[in-house]
Amino acid sequence: MLSREDYLMIQDQATKGVYLKDIAHGLGVHPKTVRRALSRSGPPSGRRRKPRYVKLKPYMARVDALLADGVWNATVILREIQALGYTGGATVLRGYIAPKRALRPARATVRFETPPGKQLQHDWGELHTEIAGVRRKVFIAVNTLGYSRRFHALAAPRMDAEHTYESLVRAFEWFGGVPAEVLVDNQKAAVIRHRIGDTVQFNARFVDLGGQYGFRPRACRPYRARTKGKVERMVGYLKHHFFVRYRSFESLSQLNRQLERWLVEEADRRVPSTVREAVARRFARERPHLGPLPRNRFDTSYRETRHVGWDGYVDIRGNRYSIPGHLCGRMVAVRIDLDDGVRIYHGEQLVAHHRLCDPARGWVTVPGHHANLWHRTLQVERRDLSVYEGVM
Repeated sequence: MLSREDYLMIQDQATKGVYLKDIAHGLGVHPKTVRRALSRSGPPSGRRRKPRYVKLKPYMARVDALLADGVWNATVILREIQALGYTGGATVLRGYIAPKRALRPARATVRFETPPGKQLQHDWGELHTEIAGVRRKVFIAVNTLGYSRRFHALAAPRMDAEHTYESLVRAFEWFGGVPAEVLVDNQKAAVIRHRIGDTVQFNARFVDLGGQYGFRPRACRPYRARTKGKVERMVGYLKHHFFVRYRSFESLSQLNRQLERWLVEEADRRVPSTVREAVARRFARERPHLGPLPRNRFDTSYRETRHVGWDGYVDIRGNRYSIPGHLCGRMVAVRIDLDDGVRIYHGEQLVAHHRLCDPARGWVTVPGHHANLWHRTLQVERRDLSVYEGVM
């Protein structure tokens, strides 16, 4: 049973924007207990029996000193005071520590709200599901608008830079606009390293993406991923709702199509407890504050450089693909799209286009690429054989 003091503490922490789960953790109760306490018109009239701290009293100063030093693990504290002679149990110690947890700086996370169109939060999750009859790991990129809580998700085979950029581009297209800033964790796709003085070195391609779409890159401080708590909750929401309802998929493409239908039919209609308003309604107010999409889509493909062999082929992911014969011996730029399309450039000119193919099926050849090579091969030099008559 909560005491009057507990109720007043709950009311004060909630007013400051502390999450209910953090308040509940500090009191050692369930978040629903905190929610019920806030729904009442006043504090409870009954009194809770105070725990007896007879055995703990001589060691309270030591416990308080450990808490001040940032030691909040009750088991660690118990071992410390047992070494000093404490003979009581852990339950009494935890009862003494519990009310003080609300003062713990690392646990009290103040919720902040961003204005419409201000921020998008990006994060990744992973899980196992059935694709084409095989259970496999799938990575989920989630992008959430801070104001409306509307989000877009992309299932991908890998959690790499290219799929990170693709997920952001698709999210902008899904929302029909671009927020002022994008907040990311410290994955290498976006952040190279944090420098002294709170400056961040971002990945060059992530900066290029921001420049083309008009958003400012932002990164969480190291070990402070809770800064983007809105999007992290959406990762859990997907796992416990979409992937519980839908358990098998024909392909990754079919999964993403099903996911986007579910976003419209279910996720956009939800009412988050933090704002108590339907997502779709809040997004209608946020949409006019988003920036415009650029004219050209950002190229999220994998980028590689290859040397063209003298036989007119280049090696790409274990197989060989034909190139126009006049480029034999030259360097070319290879772009591998996320849908397995292969584009090959010499300078700014597109010189070949293929689809990734299993090496077991053999080399991929476009006949027209090597027509000039065959022409040169057929032009055999003819010599007068009379020069050899003298040696016969």
